[in-house]
Order: sequence, then structure tokens, then C-alpha cells
Amino acid sequence: MSSTIGFIGLGHMGGPMAQNLVKAGHRLQVFDLVPQAVQGLVQAGATAAASAAAAVAGADVVVTMLPASRHVEGLYLGEDGLLTAIAPRALVLECSTIAPESAR
Repeated sequence: MSSTIGFIGLGHMGGPMAQNLVKAGHRLQVFDLVPQAVQGLVQAGATAAASAAAAVAGADVVVTMLPASRHVEGLYLGEDGLLTAIAPRALVLECSTIAPESAR
């Protein structure tokens, strides 16, 4: 059985990671601020999400791959942050390039 994965951040690192997850048979709900990055994953078989919150809705696993601590903090802790949108039992994989303080 494949997992539903919410994937946010489809840049140089996240894009190839997401592509490999689609190839492995996982259902991906993807979001990125760059529409072209999302389209590339949709063509590979992922589902485009209208927002970060929509990408994680109902996901078994959440993967984020963002460029800096401020982006991660805003995503999870900002207004409409993801902490309230992620399912209670979802596995969260924070793969972004961030400071240790932000990871805590």
C-alpha cells in the first residue's frame, strides 16, 4: 500500500526527491510557490495542491524542503501555519536547510 505524501518545496533538492517518490508509487500532493515546479510533478503523476495546507491535508507523511529557516518557521508557525493542518499521526520529515535552533 502506498502512502499519501504532502510535499512542499520542489526546488533543486525537493523536485528530484518528489520525482523519486512518485516513481516509487506513492501518492503525492505537492505545493511550491513556483507554478512550473508544480507542473513538472503533475506531469509525473503528482496532484497539485492550491496551498501548503491543502498539500498536507490527509497526508500520512509530510515532507518539506525549503531554502532557509525563516521559510520553515513561517510555514509551520506563521498565520495559518501547518501545525494545525497536519494530521495528528502524520510523520513529518523536515529536510530543509535550516539552523538547529529552528529545527527544535
